[in-house]
Amino acid sequence: MELLEGLATTRAIRRYLPDPVPEADLATILWHATRAPTGSNRQSYRFVVLRDTELGRRAKALLGDAFRSSWNDKRRQGGFDEGSGRDPSSPKARAAAAMQYYVDRLEQVPVIILPCLVRYREANPYEGASIYPTCQNLLLAARALGYGGVLTMWHQGVETELRSLLGIPASAAISATITLGVPQGHHGPVRRRPLVDVVADGHWESSASWAVEPGAGS
Repeated sequence: MELLEGLATTRAIRRYLPDPVPEADLATILWHATRAPTGSNRQSYRFVVLRDTELGRRAKALLGDAFRSSWNDKRRQGGFDEGSGRDPSSPKARAAAAMQYYVDRLEQVPVIILPCLVRYREANPYEGASIYPTCQNLLLAARALGYGGVLTMWHQGVETELRSLLGIPASAAISATITLGVPQGHHGPVRRRPLVDVVADGHWESSASWAVEPGAGS
């Protein structure tokens, strides 16, 4: 798979087969994650990998409760069961069904990774620049090996319990929760806003006539 193809077709995957992820593949995915740039090249991070072990199952149970609670709040606040959400065939209803499936089976996800930023200074608004490129590398590497994943922040509801269970020190920020496994479906072209709608040429109000999507001119 070419790099640009991977960038254009890596979608959020929330439905997984029960197949385990071999340790060799996990090592390859995480090695490529660590190739991403970090602030001052400190590489100040650590990955806590949750698999089908006693400790992993306990952590997944905590996360499952947090994910379902967070989704229930979002479902209600976002009106996912109102308007077009009442039509099971609508994009809104399908998105809600996919998310419900995801959170209901969180404990069965083959691998869950907690990327943690090990802080060397006070927390600041910019520290994500030293961990989120690594997370994207991780997802792209997983895609290249035939896996899928998605990054969430729903661990926050049980972060105190997770830290205690997994021995994560206060000096490390749990920056995300990434679920990982063999997709039930497949990756493919993703739907995004047109490029011209999101690019400004020098000034916020200046559109970029050159912001033509690949293949549009052929």
